[in-house]
Amino acid sequence: MVDRSFGDLSLAAWYDALNPWGPGDDFYLGYVTSARAVLDVGCGTGRLLRRAHADGHRGRLVGLDPAAAMLVQGRRHDGDVEWVLGDLRTRDWRAEFDLVVMTGHAFQVLLCDEELRAALRAVRRALRPGGRFVFETRNPGARAWRAWTPDRVHRATDADGRAVRVWHEVEGPVAGDRVTFTETYDCDTWPAPAVSRTTLRFLGPDALSAFLHEAGLAVVEQYGDWGRGPLTSTCPEIITVAEAYRQAYR
Repeated sequence: MVDRSFGDLSLAAWYDALNPWGPGDDFYLGYVTSARAVLDVGCGTGRLLRRAHADGHRGRLVGLDPAAAMLVQGRRHDGDVEWVLGDLRTRDWRAEFDLVVMTGHAFQVLLCDEELRAALRAVRRALRPGGRFVFETRNPGARAWRAWTPDRVHRATDADGRAVRVWHEVEGPVAGDRVTFTETYDCDTWPAPAVSRTTLRFLGPDALSAFLHEAGLAVVEQYGDWGRGPLTSTCPEIITVAEAYRQAYR
């Protein structure tokens, strides 16, 4: 096996095939198309921003991602999108955006309290007063990790007919709000499977609201699924729309 992640160019080329456009993308697209200036944090291949531009968005679209391989995929497509390599610790925007989004459960990679606080402060600084931050995190009450087992194999095929198989396996018993797991990718044309190891943090609604409030962001909408269903103890997602307080924030 080879240790890899989507920061690897060969795996980044598979990202969109393994994660096809779905209801979550439609949900975010509605917010993006109605905002003048948008920052997509952890944009990956930039599919959301590319779609918004293709659909007629003529404002500012900025994609931020720490993986150069992912941005390579975005730059291969036409479209007036700014691609920025880095993360919220290395980039500092001041009241430049009406909307900041974090899709694909990217919010869950913020593991420790100080890392999370720093990221949320950066989001607040990037937003104009009254701007919105939209993101989702898996609801810990749904215990999604119980389905991350090797017997559940996901398959995808690229334009050349090559198939890749993907499965997950949780490491050890789950304790607290963090879950560590491996993600294995295998293809018949590869010399060996590729494996990435990830830890995600599962925060509940009350903890999320407290962190957001501390950073100068107020929850204005929250849903339990992409159909805007109610937030319950066992719904699959915690989809949050937070608004930047209108007073100045440093």
